[in-house]
Amino acid sequence: MKNNLPNNDESLLNIKADELIQLLKRGNIDKEHIRVIQQKINSAIELNAPLQKFDVFSGLDQDQDRLDMVNNLELLLAQHPVDSRESKKYLIHEKLKRIVLIGIAVTMIILGLAMIIMPAPPYFEMFTIFYFSKDDGITLMDVISVLIVLTGVYLFINAILRKVNS
Repeated sequence: MKNNLPNNDESLLNIKADELIQLLKRGNIDKEHIRVIQQKINSAIELNAPLQKFDVFSGLDQDQDRLDMVNNLELLLAQHPVDSRESKKYLIHEKLKRIVLIGIAVTMIILGLAMIIMPAPPYFEMFTIFYFSKDDGITLMDVISVLIVLTGVYLFINAILRKVNS
């Protein structure tokens, strides 16, 4: 860690910090007064601390004029060509993904509803979770069907919202 303080200022700062710690350890000071002191110290540190720069934005902080930035953009576009055919191809792929996702979602919704409405074979109906009457109730297949419908609804909403946001 690089310090900008001369050696005598640094040692004085360490001595004062140790004195402050000793006073706080004694416990003769109320908590409100300690908070005020802490705020003073924090504000003094914030005023004297150098601003940290992120490495990601270090290239932007250089003193480049606009012409150099345009030349860099031109070089980038020359290395990675983007034309209308490429962008149309990308948009078609994204639209196709959404259509397939909507199709899968609608299929799952229809399949789940069909499983609920249609009578099931007796070996699926043997696990009844909740009885309405002696012969009728909510079966394990009904619960699985509702989960399939809810998954389809989630996929459908996800596909529609992604379409709106993009």
